[in-house]
Amino acid sequence: MKVGVQSVSYYVPHLYLEIKDLAVQRGIDPLKLEKGLGLHKMAFPDVHEDVATFAAEALLRLMKDYEIDPREINRIYLGTESALDAAKPTATFAVHMVEQVLEYQYGERCFKNCDAVDMTFACIGGVDALQNALDYVRVNPHKKAIVIASDYAKYELASGGEYTQGGGAVALLISSQPDLLEIENHWGVGMESVFDFFKPRRHYSKEALQNAPENYPDKIEIFSDEPVFDGQYSNECFKDRIREAYLHYKEEKGINENAFKDWRFLIFHLPYAFHGKRIFSEIFALENDLAYSTNEEVKLVAGSEEYKTLVKEKIEPSQRASSEIGNMYTASLFMALLSALEVSYQRGEDIAEQKIGFFAYGSGSKSKVFTATVGKNWKHVVEKWKLFDTLKQRQAIDFDTYEKLHRKQLDTPVNMNKKGFKWDFTEEENPVLKGARYYRYQ
Repeated sequence: MKVGVQSVSYYVPHLYLEIKDLAVQRGIDPLKLEKGLGLHKMAFPDVHEDVATFAAEALLRLMKDYEIDPREINRIYLGTESALDAAKPTATFAVHMVEQVLEYQYGERCFKNCDAVDMTFACIGGVDALQNALDYVRVNPHKKAIVIASDYAKYELASGGEYTQGGGAVALLISSQPDLLEIENHWGVGMESVFDFFKPRRHYSKEALQNAPENYPDKIEIFSDEPVFDGQYSNECFKDRIREAYLHYKEEKGINENAFKDWRFLIFHLPYAFHGKRIFSEIFALENDLAYSTNEEVKLVAGSEEYKTLVKEKIEPSQRASSEIGNMYTASLFMALLSALEVSYQRGEDIAEQKIGFFAYGSGSKSKVFTATVGKNWKHVVEKWKLFDTLKQRQAIDFDTYEKLHRKQLDTPVNMNKKGFKWDFTEEENPVLKGARYYRYQ
C-alpha cells in the first residue's frame, strides 16, 4: 500500500526586509550574507500575524486549492516551536479560524470530529508530525490527515542569529493517494540531549519588573521567543546528528554502498539558504572514502569539482526559496522541498518516480533521514503553487519599521488592505478568559 503526500500548500508573510538593509545597519558586509550564506530577504510578520494565522492561511489554501472536504480529515498535526500557549494547542486556533471561513459551504464546526495536536522538537517537530500522520494512514488507509509546519524564527536585535530570521507555514495532505510523494517507512534517527539552541524560562525578581501586580510571586518566570543559542556548536550538532541518522537509515535499509547517489534532490532543514551544502560535505567525503579529519580537509572536499556538481544538481534548487524567506524553523525542510519541485516544474523536467532524500534536524537535538518517491501526478499538485511569483508580490519594509515590528511597538498593521486571517484582540478584563486570543478573517 502506498502512503504519502497527496497535496501541499504554503503561506509566507507578505512583508520582508532586504538583507542588505539589515547588513548596512549592523555594520556587516552585505556580500558576507548574500554570497556567503545565500540570504537576500527576510520574511516578517505584520502586527496582526502570528504562527496561528500562518497555519490557518496554509490550511485554508490547501482546502480550497485542492477542493478538500474538511469532514474527510481525521487528524491535524501541527509542528511548531513558536506555540502561543503552554496548554492550548496552536492547531486548535488555526482549525477554528478555517472552520469559520468554510462554514458557509460545509456547515458549523466542520472539523468537529477531527483530532488536533501540536508536536514540538525545535525545527524537526513538523517531520515528527509527518511521521505520525503517515503511521496513522498506514493503519487506516481509508482516512486522511493533515500536517502543518508553522513557525516564526525570531532572534534578539543585533544578535548573531538576527539575519537568519524568517517565518511562514506549509500544510500537507497525507493519504493513501500520494500524488506528490510516496514516503518509505524507513527512518534513520540520530538523537542526543544537548543545549545548542533552546528557549528556557528565565527567572526575574518581582522588584526588577516595573508595575508588576501585587499578587505576582517574588520570583517570576518569563518565556521569550528569542532563543539561547551557540551557532558554531549547533552546526557541529547538526553535522553529527545527520551523519548518525544517515548511517542508521542505511542500516535500516540494509544498504552498504552510497545511499544518496541516485537521489534526485537532497532536501535539508535550512537555518540559512547555504547551510545544507555546507554541512553535507562530511557525508559526501565519507561515502567517497575521502580524508576529512581537519577543517582544512573538509574545505578541500567542499571545493572539489565533484562536490560542486552534486550541489548544483541536487541541492541548489532547494535553496532558492530560503534565500527569499529566511529560516522557517519546522517549515524550512518542507519549503526546501517546494522550492526544488517548483524549479523542476518551471524547467519542464519529468522527475516522476525519482527518489528524494530528506535530512531533517531539530536542536536539542535530533535528526531524521528518510526518502520519498515523486508521484506520477506531481505536476498537477505543483502547478497550483506559483511559489516564486508569490514571493515577488510581497511588500518591502524599511529598517525602522522592521525594528518597531520586532519590538512590538506598532499597533496598526503595516498593510491594512491585506485580506486573510488576523489576530483581533487578547482578552484582558474577563478573569476566566484573561489571555485568550481571538482572530477574524477579512
